This record gives sequence, structure tokens and C-alpha cells, in this order.
Amino acid sequence: MSKIYLLNNLKYEGIENLSVFGIEFLPSDIDLNKYDALIFTSKNAIYSIDSFNKTWQEIPSYAIAPKTANIINEYGGNLQFTGISSHGNEFAKELIPKFKNKKVLYIRALKTVSKLVDILKENNIDIDELITYKTSCLKSNKILEDNSVFIFSAPSSVECFFKNYTWKDSYKAITIGKTTANYLPKNIDYIVSEKTSIDECIKLAKQILN
Repeated sequence: MSKIYLLNNLKYEGIENLSVFGIEFLPSDIDLNKYDALIFTSKNAIYSIDSFNKTWQEIPSYAIAPKTANIINEYGGNLQFTGISSHGNEFAKELIPKFKNKKVLYIRALKTVSKLVDILKENNIDIDELITYKTSCLKSNKILEDNSVFIFSAPSSVECFFKNYTWKDSYKAITIGKTTANYLPKNIDYIVSEKTSIDECIKLAKQILN
């Protein structure tokens, strides 16, 4: 029986999680009070900074997308702006006019794929980076059903899947965005979700199986 496998730990009815990577927080003793703004492009950045420094809640936060903005609000942050594009490079362009004469901190993972920092620096934005978490691959030996759909939610989900499994011709791939799709092996066909959203990916997966 074919299934929809989601390669992260978010729970959805009728969807099977395939946990192939984990998140490790990287605490720091940074003084956040010297910054006028914080940039968040993932929920894990919020979870990680909140685990060791609550000061972030007082500083204006800029979120890449509504899901990230919701977590900022949920954790008592000071949400100032939510991006429209949901892609790092485009988000950077949205931020340029908002950060004139501000000192900014981008809270991020060890590995990132966007050029957000480069774009802001090229436009004379005073920006620092703080790495607060990293992803690492986990061992997975689940027996996967033929003719199933796999939802890849980040480049790390692609990398860690292929460390554990061999791709079958009957499988179908959906990626949350073009950046994640670029990490798939060249011989694999895939569909990119029109919106950068797990919900949209799941809708697409259900359409494929019906």
C-alpha cells in the first residue's frame, strides 16, 4: 500500500513521518541587547535561541514566512515583519529598506543555502550571524512502501534520506522549494510545491495518490 512520507517530525493525520535528521542546539553567551533587529528563517532558530537566551523576545523580530511568525508570537517574541516570498534571497530584498541604520543579527543553522547575508551586506546593512543549531543525520531502517510519495522539506532531509535509502522507480518526490529540489540526485523526477508550505506539499501528495 502506497503512503505519504514526510521527512520531518511535524504531525499530520494520515501522513507517516520519516525521521532521518535531528536538531542539536548550540548555546552561546552572546549579548543580544546590542542589536536592533533579529532575522529568523526557520522555527528551529527560534526554539534554539529561546533555549538559552530569553532576551531575544524583547528585540524586534523579522520572520521569513507566516509559519515562522506564528512561532515567534507563540514564544512571546516581538514580531515586527513577516516576509511575503518565503525564499531567503527574496526575503533579503524585502528587508533592505527596513534595516537602514540598524544593527541586525541573523539567527541561523550551521548550514544555510540562501545568500541572505551576502545580499544585505552588499546593500550596506550592518549584519552579524549567530549559529544556534545544526542538523545531523539519523539512522533509519524503516521498510518503505512501493509507489509512495516522499515530501522533502529541506536540503538536509534529502542528504539524510539518501544516506539511509536507495531510491526506487516507483517512488515520487515532492520538494518544498527549488533550493531543496537542487539537492536531489539528477536522475530523480520531482514536483516543486507552488507555495513554500508543508500543507501545500501534502495536498499535492494526496492528489498524486488519488
